[in-house]
Amino acid sequence: MADLERRIAQGRGDEPADVVLRGGRVFDLITGDLIDGDVAICGDTVVGIGAPYEGCDVIDVSGLILVPGFIDTHLHIESSLVTPFEFDRCVGPRGVTTAICDPHEIANVMGVDGIRYFQAASECTLMDIRVQLSSCVPSTDMETSGAEIDAEALRRVMGHPSAIGLAEVMNYPGVIHRAPDIMAKLKLFEGGHVDGHCPQLSGRDLNAYCAAGIRTEHEATTLKEAREKLQRGMRVLIREGSVSKDMHALQPLLTDVTAPYMCLCTDDRNPLDIADDGHLDYMIRELIALGCSPLAVYRAASLSGAEAFGLRDRGLIAPGRRADIVALGSLEACDAQLVLCAGRVANAAAFAARKEVPPIGRHSVRAPKVGPEDFRHSGNCSNTDVIGILDGKILTAHLHYDLAATGGDKRPDISRDLVRIAVVERHGRNGNIATGFVHGFNLQRGAIASTVCHDHHNIACVGVDYADMAVAVNRLGEIEGGFVVVEGGRVLAELALPVAGLMSLEPFEMVRDNLIALRSAAKSLGVTLKEPFLQLAFLALPVIPALKITDRGLVDVTRFEILN
Repeated sequence: MADLERRIAQGRGDEPADVVLRGGRVFDLITGDLIDGDVAICGDTVVGIGAPYEGCDVIDVSGLILVPGFIDTHLHIESSLVTPFEFDRCVGPRGVTTAICDPHEIANVMGVDGIRYFQAASECTLMDIRVQLSSCVPSTDMETSGAEIDAEALRRVMGHPSAIGLAEVMNYPGVIHRAPDIMAKLKLFEGGHVDGHCPQLSGRDLNAYCAAGIRTEHEATTLKEAREKLQRGMRVLIREGSVSKDMHALQPLLTDVTAPYMCLCTDDRNPLDIADDGHLDYMIRELIALGCSPLAVYRAASLSGAEAFGLRDRGLIAPGRRADIVALGSLEACDAQLVLCAGRVANAAAFAARKEVPPIGRHSVRAPKVGPEDFRHSGNCSNTDVIGILDGKILTAHLHYDLAATGGDKRPDISRDLVRIAVVERHGRNGNIATGFVHGFNLQRGAIASTVCHDHHNIACVGVDYADMAVAVNRLGEIEGGFVVVEGGRVLAELALPVAGLMSLEPFEMVRDNLIALRSAAKSLGVTLKEPFLQLAFLALPVIPALKITDRGLVDVTRFEILN
């Protein structure tokens, strides 16, 4: 019997269903009702609810509430610091059954080969990884990345089953001023799905950006900004990552009225935060605790995302929908007791049975050896531009301090929390080194360095001792990238990320343990930031206001120009 006939027969009860979930109640995201009765599954599809069914395999879910699988509507899996397969194992059991990812981190290092790696991985994972095609590699012309991807290169990777559309268009000035390269990419995806990224854009500029056919936004950080973007027809994705934490600010906007147009995403979240707090499950718990209705929250976690991204086969537990199901002890606790991805139970045996594709991007750190003298910062004027960290945000302040040069060098001043920041080009293209100042780390000694450095992923380093900065940068070349903490010429803690300098080859549990040691080492140097490594990484992203640094120098993002 063909699949169509089998689905109809099992839905009608004319033959036993492949799988029956018995004893639970389905949370209906249309009416808000809790529906008693079995859930019948044929292959990867729900074929019946609200009635008794016989099944070849009966799973007891007595006392549990069944909700649709969660959809992370925007993330960079590379920021979890593990491969797509470990990410699958890490968050799948927490209820995430669809992840809509933009692989532009690895694409900035490896080009379209990085996109192809994620496309191949998506064919093997339990969860459904949807691979958006990276729109901005590099994000601007004010940085040196390991690759460039133009419209013609994107055309060559279109058509994969994992595709939805064009990933976040970060170069919003390029959109509103009609830059030819951006126009070519938008025309390639015209009429299809295009993701947005336009922090603080408003008024006519926002109108122009939306007129390009861009339909989602995850960079809204205030109620006023999110409301305006909803009013312009954008789907607002509430974000709660390891650094970018907008959930509490946007929570009051999530109601039963707005929920169909709001979704949930993590953007960048590492295994330590996932272990400590959770992933989308954490967001669901917290939003309900803050006063949002369970109906609004679970809609945003699944159905709204499915509809926003054209995934019409999921988002509800209903006949004909993909069997992505999470069984919970309670809606408020969001405590997954059982997870099904397309009808398959997400358990240790299922993860062990997957095929995996080999990693790529080994030996990607090609930076020259550096010495202490490379971290000097000269300047004739004492008025100095300083990057100001805003804890819990990737937005920064553009500060100014008086710093006089001594012997031709403006030295760090820990009494005012002014420490050196440097970006070292590591793709072997030009050897650029840019230096500046950052306020907000409270670093008292030593240095911290990372090859996770959005989005160009050069080496970012902060320190108060130039010799320690040199040790940290050079060590990253030896371990093929990662995170390093150094004091007194000695490595206190490190995490190797040999897959393009972005992802570990180790299990997520080991990565989590190493992150604990790294945070402890950073704290021993005086650092007060909860997540110093990703905070450091975002200081180099020149599409997020206000002041950032790349290998080409300090970038005034509000004016979209490199400072002298």
